[in-house]
Amino acid sequence: MTTLRVPKRLLVGNPMRSGQLHETLLPKRLALPVYCSDAISSNAYATQEILLVLALGGASLVLLTPWVALAVVALLALVTLSYRQTCHAYPDGGGAYAVSRANLGRNPSLIAAAALMVDYVMTVAVSIASGVENFVSAFPGLTPYSVELCVGFIVVITVMNLRGVRESGTAFAIPTYGFIVSVYVMLVAGFWNAATGHTPVAESAHLGFTGTSPAGAALIILVLRAFASGCTSLTGVEAVSNGVPTFREPKTRNASITLLLMGGMSIVMMGGIALLSTWSNLHIADSLHELTNVPAGYQQRTVLAQLSAAVFGNNSFGFFAVQGFTTLILALAANTAFNGFPVLASILAEDRYLPKQLGRRGDRLVFSNGILILASVAALLIVAFNASVTGLIQLYIVGVFVSFTLSQSGMIVYWRRHAAQNGWSARLIGSMAINAVGALATALVLVIVLVTKFTHGAWLVVIAIPALVFVMLRIHRHYQRVSDQLRPRAAGITLPSRIHAVVLVSQLNEPALTALAFARAIHPSSVVGLRVDTNAARTRRLVEDWARRDVPVPLAIVPSEYRDLTEPVLEYLSQITIGPRDVVEVFIPEYVVGHWWEQLLHNQSALRLKTRLLYMPGVMVTSVPYQLRSAQQYSLTRPGAAAEPRTRPQHQPVAASGTAAGESQPALSGSGKLEA
Repeated sequence: MTTLRVPKRLLVGNPMRSGQLHETLLPKRLALPVYCSDAISSNAYATQEILLVLALGGASLVLLTPWVALAVVALLALVTLSYRQTCHAYPDGGGAYAVSRANLGRNPSLIAAAALMVDYVMTVAVSIASGVENFVSAFPGLTPYSVELCVGFIVVITVMNLRGVRESGTAFAIPTYGFIVSVYVMLVAGFWNAATGHTPVAESAHLGFTGTSPAGAALIILVLRAFASGCTSLTGVEAVSNGVPTFREPKTRNASITLLLMGGMSIVMMGGIALLSTWSNLHIADSLHELTNVPAGYQQRTVLAQLSAAVFGNNSFGFFAVQGFTTLILALAANTAFNGFPVLASILAEDRYLPKQLGRRGDRLVFSNGILILASVAALLIVAFNASVTGLIQLYIVGVFVSFTLSQSGMIVYWRRHAAQNGWSARLIGSMAINAVGALATALVLVIVLVTKFTHGAWLVVIAIPALVFVMLRIHRHYQRVSDQLRPRAAGITLPSRIHAVVLVSQLNEPALTALAFARAIHPSSVVGLRVDTNAARTRRLVEDWARRDVPVPLAIVPSEYRDLTEPVLEYLSQITIGPRDVVEVFIPEYVVGHWWEQLLHNQSALRLKTRLLYMPGVMVTSVPYQLRSAQQYSLTRPGAAAEPRTRPQHQPVAASGTAAGESQPALSGSGKLEA
């Protein structure tokens, strides 16, 4: 443990006291990169996803890109306003889960929670895969190492988040604001050039499409599919409402302002990128086979790479600035999920729907277990899908719109209850109308997403969400059963009638004598030393030492035909006849080493035995540790005595309980008295 402590402190930092929690609260300037980097960064690929779908319908359908983007940003504005109200209504965080739990009941809330958890995992996978895709667009030679680069980014972001929310926000602020500034400069320069008669021309403008424009139902389905793909820009909107407790006071006001800033910047970005892509005649497709006039050796680049090259010039400072900040924010956009997922998991753990370990804060006052689980699952997805953005994004937004719909439906119930208590008002009616329209819109989009993306991979999410709900219900049922069984069944404290002490002895050394002394000190009804005969010579030596020292405790010896320690002990204990309120207490002497390499030199028989004894009713286990010099790291100070040095002399063991630290342990004399 000491060996691992130094690298852990170098990576994660020194532990923080619980009273320092207020120091981790975020001002708006840091909350924006922490909670909004996902929604802002999605503009790097949302328009591209629209273009990739419309490309299937040929050049004429690509011209619909700005109109599809307009529908997406209208929905984004509606959802942003809706979640702004959620921030005020539920300042303790939890987002869709908290809203659904309070207004719709248990099952809808668990569906919302499962959908959010799937969304957070996909946010990490898609954001990092997209960031690496942009990076290798600028450095094509690194394309074969995309998966390794993705996993490396996940490791870096995991370490930064383990260091604390505030530190991760500070580290990620520059990439977030750098992306915002570089994209806005690109848009302003592009529109200025277009207004002055120098419209930027994309490097793919000369390419054509092999697809032909569909008609009728096929056209509608293709446009709806493009709309569903563009709705990836709505991912991450809920993160602010989940993280309201981490904002500085006034929490709800600061959270709602941050949410509005995020929505406004995303709307302008997506609209601008969609218009500039159309004006520059940018052509992009899933495969080069869907394009015509493709020159030999042509390598397709992302939408932002083509736009920045058209506006600033290929391989210019502006081009590399846009690509660099895009890569960073897409990779670091996963930070939104790294803050949202652990908080949601902690709330679910508090409600006993997830393991309690997810509700505990680590050294840096963050939910470390949730961070590590999120990173592990996202890395597995990256490897499974070979870092393909197109493959991963099909699984992406189903969970988003499930949570959106449930959250806004829950808010409708919230406003109705509020009106029943306080009466209707124009403001309340307006708030309810926003949520009602938002719920209908997101429900419609959810249907569109399911229909258009189901066969492309969305079916995996449709299976994953109910599976997660089932697991959470089983976990909750387990915790309920445990609580029922642990509940006291009688008033007061029922004492055992008799205690039968069994001390395991391998040889008559200091640890064994300490355990025997401790067992006798509690005055049990009976006490016996137990030796498992795995070596005849050592057993004879023990019997001789026992007689020579005249130990006033009977020694029982049980054979072990297969040289096993555990089974003979269990068989011996099972033959002890005890009453309904009797207890058999097994004392296990152990010597403790201080270094990991020393641990490798000793077997783990005591650990295996204790594990098996846990499952025997009526049996209690007491470990009596004897610290060797390398393990004597702590000491206790007795009242009125000078503090002892941290390293205790080797001849002073400490019992598990009932033995005073710092005193030499008594041996057993022939008369049965305790001698120093």
